[in-house]
Amino acid sequence: QVQLAESGGGLVQAGGSLRLSCAASGNVFSTDLMGWFRQTPGKRRELVARISSGDGTNYADSVKGRFTISKDNAKNTVYLQMNSLKPEDTAVYYCNLQHPWATDYNYWGQGTQVTVSS
Repeated sequence: QVQLAESGGGLVQAGGSLRLSCAASGNVFSTDLMGWFRQTPGKRRELVARISSGDGTNYADSVKGRFTISKDNAKNTVYLQMNSLKPEDTAVYYCNLQHPWATDYNYWGQGTQVTVSS
């Protein structure tokens, strides 16, 4: 099993910054894919950013140039640095982990609320 513990959400004004952290524990491997998704009420959970074991990254178009995903393999922790935040970034942000041999199965964190005021 895998446990994901998120931190770093909160309330920030538009234009501000936040940094989310997600520490993975349990059955975690250096080859795992890790990422961040977000969800607002009534909408599907959407990919924000993902990072592979080789540090390859991909981002949603809406956050490119503003958000940066990074990973500390020694700590099994993934980060999401969010700059130039907009009210439309307001959502519950979820950490995600996939083992590369079973990408149809997702591990999720409990979610952390990010609220951006205008």
